[in-house]
Amino acid sequence: MKSILKWLFIIGGVFVVLIIAAVIIIPQFIDVKKYKPTIEQKVVEATGRSFTLGDDMDLSVFPWVGVKLTDLHLGNLAGYKEKDMVSVKNFEVRLKVMPLLSKRIEVKTFVLDSPKIYLEKLKNGDANWQGIGKQQEKKAHREKKREKSSTGQGLPIEALLVDNFSITNGQLIYVDQGSGVKKEISDLNLNLENISLENPVGLSFSAKIDGKPVSLDGTAGPIGKEPGKGTIALDFVLKALEELEVKFKGTLIDPLVSQTIDLELNVSSFSPRKFLAVMNIDFPVQTKDPKVLDAVALKVRIKGNKDSISLSDGELLLDDSRLAVAASVKEFFKPNLKFDVHLDGIDLDRYLPEPPAKEETSQTGGTPAKKAKSAEPAKKKTDYGPLRKLVLDGKVKIEKLKAHGATIENVDIHILAKNGIITIDPLGLNLYQGSVASKLEFNVQKRNPRTNVTIDAKGIQAGPLMKDALQKELIEGTLKTNIGLSMTGETPDMIKQTLTGQGELLFTDGAIIGIDLANAVRNVKSSFGMGEQLTKKPRTDFAELKIPFTAKNGLVNTNGASLISPLIRVIVTGKTNLVKELLDLRVEPKFVATLKGQGDTEQRSGLMVPVLITGSFSDPKIRPDLKGMLDSGVIPDAEGLKQILGTKEGQEEKIESVKEDVKKQIKSLFPGLTN
Repeated sequence: MKSILKWLFIIGGVFVVLIIAAVIIIPQFIDVKKYKPTIEQKVVEATGRSFTLGDDMDLSVFPWVGVKLTDLHLGNLAGYKEKDMVSVKNFEVRLKVMPLLSKRIEVKTFVLDSPKIYLEKLKNGDANWQGIGKQQEKKAHREKKREKSSTGQGLPIEALLVDNFSITNGQLIYVDQGSGVKKEISDLNLNLENISLENPVGLSFSAKIDGKPVSLDGTAGPIGKEPGKGTIALDFVLKALEELEVKFKGTLIDPLVSQTIDLELNVSSFSPRKFLAVMNIDFPVQTKDPKVLDAVALKVRIKGNKDSISLSDGELLLDDSRLAVAASVKEFFKPNLKFDVHLDGIDLDRYLPEPPAKEETSQTGGTPAKKAKSAEPAKKKTDYGPLRKLVLDGKVKIEKLKAHGATIENVDIHILAKNGIITIDPLGLNLYQGSVASKLEFNVQKRNPRTNVTIDAKGIQAGPLMKDALQKELIEGTLKTNIGLSMTGETPDMIKQTLTGQGELLFTDGAIIGIDLANAVRNVKSSFGMGEQLTKKPRTDFAELKIPFTAKNGLVNTNGASLISPLIRVIVTGKTNLVKELLDLRVEPKFVATLKGQGDTEQRSGLMVPVLITGSFSDPKIRPDLKGMLDSGVIPDAEGLKQILGTKEGQEEKIESVKEDVKKQIKSLFPGLTN
């Protein structure tokens, strides 16, 4: 038995010595170049493209299994601009032999020098990467099945060590002949350090995209012996175009199973304007203030998996504004969304585009030239399906907001959505020394959406609000209002036809700017446009202006509207048709005889002229209610005309003719009336 074992050891030892001698000696005597045509032919058969190798080839077997190749060229088919689709100046890989026996892979070198990939798409849609390796598809399909069956079993190796893995001076060119697009990645360099299963892998990547520098540096791992399982740490810094720097640090947990992430993202302050300018891209919006969108920064923590994702500790810096953000989403098919945002302040007017230029007037007149109307396509019905599935719970707080000239403070919004009903409650804000508390409900459960809104406001200074928001002086005073409205539909026409509700606008201690109502209704000559030229802007001061209204299906009734001022009382009655955009209002004034007790002892008198406001919204007609004057017997005699027109020298003889002129005008407006 001992002799048998002895001979077995001798034979085994001789066998090992022969193998070692073979792997050392064989490469010295075998001409590797002899197999070059065979290698080239095999690649041609596999790819369907021409393939050549340079003459400088090297093969080693022990102690490193290695191969070195030069001047690799994989050709294009006929019809493409470049001769080669892929070319590589040098390729070298060396793998240690003995560790393979214990399932350890030790790579000394993997170097790809000056690889160039040229991708081209012709005008007819054909591309040079199409059709490569079709004959290998069935084999690849079988391999894929085999991989699936072995998923979850881990790597068939015990360890992986790579000393040097690098790609240097790479180039990728993409050309689309149809669209004229050409993109190029050049100076591509990739280095991986300390590649192993147990330690983090260092990565250093740099390149130029269309001549603009991009780099990525950091570490990842360890990936462990079962890639796709466990926790993989990430810590990277991305730099682009010398303008943008993005840091992300965190972990990937079971990326092939639970797909869980926990990352901190930090985008350093950068200028989107400069970033796009470096890329030779025009800025997509023309803002009123060209200095905005010049400083943007973001930091946020992102946690999630395939079922949900959340954002926390979020902070967006936009120029002078700061936005704090927290949000989460789950049940992506709905989705189920929750968010909480807090904005310290922003001037939206700086970010809005400049208003469009006014229409040019026609050559023949002063009115804008109207364009011929073309048939507008029928508007597609809005699909409210996504809103019916949406589940939402959101909170928005804004400390200060400026929009369209108006300044709003302490905005507080809570929005809920479920089963097709979207509710905003509260919708509160402070506005020009006053406050607004509103509630809005938007119901899309049926084909046409239904909206209910209530507004409760008090203490708002109307003058500054109108001046800032409309750049007009229309009314002054303190506004209080309570409104409740409902409407159905999504278009303006549908909304006007269904508008129903009631409310009241109450202005106190203010004035109507642009109208001297006391003078207008007291003097016929003013009402008929015969008054003297005013030297200052007219106004009607009031102690109270109350406008109660009711609305039903687009018809607004303003009966009971009134104005109370030191000189005059005004009652407004009538209706406004929102659907047809027509006015039918009557303004009836009544004078207060004196202002005694208010520093005025002058007796006030004059002819009261009711005013009718009719016509359309775009072309309202305002005229004295002459018929109402006749019905009430208010036709001035000679003495009345003296009060109206004054009694200057040489004017007395004209009084009777003016009186007759007034009667003639009344008869022309109302035929059949008697003296």
